[in-house]
Amino acid sequence: MFILLLQTIWLFISELAGKDLDFSVIIKFLTYATPRLIPMVLPLTILLTSIMIFGNFAENYEFAAMKSSGISLQRAMRTLSVFIFFVGIGAFLFSNTVIPNSERKFVNLRKNIVKVKPAMVITPNQFNDLGDINIRVSEKYGDNDQFIKDVIIHKKGVRAGNFTVIKATDGELKGSIDSDLITLVLNDGNYYDEIQQKSPKQRKKLPFAKTYFKQYVLNMDLSSLDNVDMDAQQYSKGYNMLNVSGLKNEIDTLSIQVNDEVVSTQEDVNRRNGFKELNRNLKIDTLKKATVDTLDLINDRFNVRQKSQIYNLAFSNVDGVIRRIQTSKRTLEVKKRALNKYEMSLHDKYALGIACVLLFFVGAPLGAIIRKGGLGLPIVIGVVLFLTYHFIGIFAKNGAEEGGVPPFVGSWLSTFIIFPLSIFLTYRATRDRGFVSFDILIQPIRDFFEKKFSKSKENKVENSLVDEEIDVVIDENILLQAEKDKSDFQENSILVISLFILLVLVNTAITLISKGTGDSKIMLLLFNCLGIIAYLVFYFKSYVSHRSFYAHFKGIINKPSLLLFFILGIPLYPFVYFYYKNKMNKDLNKIR
Repeated sequence: MFILLLQTIWLFISELAGKDLDFSVIIKFLTYATPRLIPMVLPLTILLTSIMIFGNFAENYEFAAMKSSGISLQRAMRTLSVFIFFVGIGAFLFSNTVIPNSERKFVNLRKNIVKVKPAMVITPNQFNDLGDINIRVSEKYGDNDQFIKDVIIHKKGVRAGNFTVIKATDGELKGSIDSDLITLVLNDGNYYDEIQQKSPKQRKKLPFAKTYFKQYVLNMDLSSLDNVDMDAQQYSKGYNMLNVSGLKNEIDTLSIQVNDEVVSTQEDVNRRNGFKELNRNLKIDTLKKATVDTLDLINDRFNVRQKSQIYNLAFSNVDGVIRRIQTSKRTLEVKKRALNKYEMSLHDKYALGIACVLLFFVGAPLGAIIRKGGLGLPIVIGVVLFLTYHFIGIFAKNGAEEGGVPPFVGSWLSTFIIFPLSIFLTYRATRDRGFVSFDILIQPIRDFFEKKFSKSKENKVENSLVDEEIDVVIDENILLQAEKDKSDFQENSILVISLFILLVLVNTAITLISKGTGDSKIMLLLFNCLGIIAYLVFYFKSYVSHRSFYAHFKGIINKPSLLLFFILGIPLYPFVYFYYKNKMNKDLNKIR
């Protein structure tokens, strides 16, 4: 929470810095920003703590003591499972009550902060609302940024529109701390004013007034803007600001608007085409089938001027229909995108509680399987799993927002993916089995090739006798160290294989889900970079363990080719691993 809160401050630092805000306003800002981080913090916390605690139990043989006393893993997890179940319910209630209220207050507080100290809100190269003017400058300079260049000002008036425009080459902002007035001095510019005339004749005679000035002084009273109520609540309709009831009502409203827009477009297009008025008094079934294209009759019955009018009218009608359809299409895209956001926000409230429960049943068995506790390997595994879960959720939501997949899938896809993983890990942990075993798939293939390309039975016996004729005294400490290197090799190799499979699955899933937007490509690239770095790190650690294993038996056992380990290992490690694992087992059995 602390790390994400710092990231939030950095994200909105431009809205906080230089505003001379009270300490109470800063505390409000951080307080309102904290609940919106819970949907990311809570699942990660449950995953990490469950891996660390159960990994610590397994590492210190606490589970062995429990099992010797007749306590199974299910019984050890029972109390925590009930607790996590209530945490999931609490997460739903929290996301349905606290988060919408805090989000509404957070958005309104940001809007109110923007109104404070408007003299400091002037951003170069964009229009800034300042009192009764709208000002744009290309550059600010000076000790206090009081000098400005290339000034364009639109003065506000009773009439809606930009009827009064002031342009100047440079200017200066002058003011006092104790005064609510700001004086804007402009140099070398022009004053344009569009005059509102009553008759077209006068409007044509005097359409506007233009004045050149050497210096123009503009005084602005900003006293009303300094009295900003930080508790004002003006915005309350965002998809993150509503509870389940409000979201359902808004979804119904948007659905009706989308359907009405479709019906309105159809009726408007039919009216423009004259579809309703076509053959109103004729029975279509009684008409004879036309043998000649009726459009060809235009050339016979109308002169050039009439034909030109007909074609222009047809072109105007078609152009109007096309423009109406394009406008309706853009309107529908905006409304459907908003509708998708509201639907995903509704499903997210339920998905948060379910994800908390499932991630516990991922972390707890995984900790019991890897038998590592503390802040080392569990943190790495937990963060990788959560990033995978989080990125899949982001990619799915991006696709659902654009209409690529249904909003239901966008909210629940990552939860659907971890559901079978939680069942698989819980089953493996309760059966005292490792994370994954490929022997069921690999053993038949290995037996087939051994049977296909084996030598005669006599050569096998001779080779086995020769292999067993290693009569060398090996220190017990060396054997223990070799066993440790072998165990480290298998542990690192399992992580390498897991990362390999994870990268393949995630890239395949994102390719099928995402539409290839810019954000999706950047996030996928970031995920692949992090995954490949972790893959290479554990790959190198497995290589070091493998090399250290054969270093203990130098001159006794011929070590396999390390060049093959590098050439085929990086792209095809899941297949290379089994060959080197079996070779290490055979060589170690020879020594024994």
